[in-house]
Amino acid sequence: MAAFNELAIRHVTKTYTVDDTPLPVLQDISLSVFPGEFVSIVGASGCGKSTLLRLIVGLDDHFRGEILLGGSPVNGPGADRGIVFQDHRLFPWLTLTENVALALDALPLPAEEKTQRVRDAIALVGLTGFERARPAQLSGGMAQRAAIARALVRRPAILLLDEPLGALDSLNRTRLQDALLDIWEAQRTTVIMVTHDVEEAVYLSTRIVVMEPRPGRIRSVIPVELIARDRAAPDFVALKQRVLADLRH
Repeated sequence: MAAFNELAIRHVTKTYTVDDTPLPVLQDISLSVFPGEFVSIVGASGCGKSTLLRLIVGLDDHFRGEILLGGSPVNGPGADRGIVFQDHRLFPWLTLTENVALALDALPLPAEEKTQRVRDAIALVGLTGFERARPAQLSGGMAQRAAIARALVRRPAILLLDEPLGALDSLNRTRLQDALLDIWEAQRTTVIMVTHDVEEAVYLSTRIVVMEPRPGRIRSVIPVELIARDRAAPDFVALKQRVLADLRH
């Protein structure tokens, strides 16, 4: 019996066809992600990290194996999964409130509840006071916070993050890492994040999945058991070196 909202990826294999030639992207991926975890996926470019997120969110159903959420097959996108990309993808002609509210358009909720959900999501990402701002009036970090609010407003079981901080400068990236950690600790939403930044993965995660490329395979799954989330602490540095060693292999 699957745990409530447990994500089970079982023997997933994905192949693209390029110029009539099969191109294997993922090979026999099996992984369970339990409610409340923060799992980061790291690996070289081309190892299928983002492809795996697309399969989980339901944007592509052409694969072998199965993906189950709470014991039920994932068949297309749903309100139980939200995704944030590296590009915030906000509509420039809408205000912050309107961009976040857009995610609720298809949900059969009373107007009052939608309004409250939007207000709560904006507060959760620390953007109260910017409700009427348009994307051009927000910094890069603020725009990504808005994208996260838009994903969270539907209250998904799983939040999927595809390199959400990759386009930010180092200062904003560090600040938004802390914001992500605060959001996760407040909500305990299950998070699966793709990142190239090993230090970021160690800082944020409860487990780290290391992938090998061409076709993508899971090399190791490393638990994160830190005394504190201190980048200079010996156990933090040792865990980072362990992940890097797996990546080098």
